[in-house]
Amino acid sequence: MKNFIVRAVTGVLFVAVIVASFLDPLGMAALFALVTGLTIWEFTGLVNDHVPATTVNRIVSTAAGVFLFLAIYGFCLDIVHSKVFIAYLFTIVYLFISELYLKHENPINCWAYTTFAQMYIALPFSCINVLAFNAAPDGTVHFNSLLPLSVFIFLWVSDTGAYCCGSLFGKHKLFPRISPGKSWEGSIGGGILVLCAAAILYYVEQTMNSGNGEAVRSHMLSLPQWLGLGLTVCIFGTWGDLVESLFKRTIGIKDSGNILPGHGGMLDRFDSSLMAFPAAVVYMLLLNMTGM
Repeated sequence: MKNFIVRAVTGVLFVAVIVASFLDPLGMAALFALVTGLTIWEFTGLVNDHVPATTVNRIVSTAAGVFLFLAIYGFCLDIVHSKVFIAYLFTIVYLFISELYLKHENPINCWAYTTFAQMYIALPFSCINVLAFNAAPDGTVHFNSLLPLSVFIFLWVSDTGAYCCGSLFGKHKLFPRISPGKSWEGSIGGGILVLCAAAILYYVEQTMNSGNGEAVRSHMLSLPQWLGLGLTVCIFGTWGDLVESLFKRTIGIKDSGNILPGHGGMLDRFDSSLMAFPAAVVYMLLLNMTGM
């Protein structure tokens, strides 16, 4: 009972902080720059502690990931030049060249996990900025808090629906080799609830922007587009959960950390979003390219 209360309180605070951060672009940037740094720090610590003959430079890798997030934030907000990414590239090159001198037992593994930290964590979190800022035809940039927040809403609804439906009806295992607790029935139930949430968000967006200008309304999604986004997040969020489960099984741990009481570590809490945000960005780019 005590563990349930701790888990519930942590969950409520977690959701409240996420939602509140999207009230202001600076608050969003501050929170997710911190989340990016904490997650990379946790990931590199797990690698250094549990992967034989492998050492990742935690300080430089973490700093590089946070810098990438902030650089993309500034670029999407149109307050920094694209040249800012040169510093990030130099940092990545340094992490590669440094292995020539450190004489680690398995430099290939060190390179692989160093790059993985950037591709698996820093880049997906940076995609939040791509969803949050829209450029109007006149060049002005608008902050769209609903779109990135919707990804989290879809993930939370999917998890809740999958747990409830899986507990009640789950008989067929979704991926028993990696996550024995997941079922097809749970995943389908979660997906149906996500479609309902997508329909609600469509009407919320219509209400919020009904009195705004054409520049804002031009970025609004239709009902089919919202439904497609919800399904995309649901599917890739499930894969994100499985990817993190595979990583933990591979290195032989149960939880990635204990920074969030009752919920484990940062990777445990954000695993689904690490696949969902890049997928959402690709989905939105495809909509823009095809004019669907």
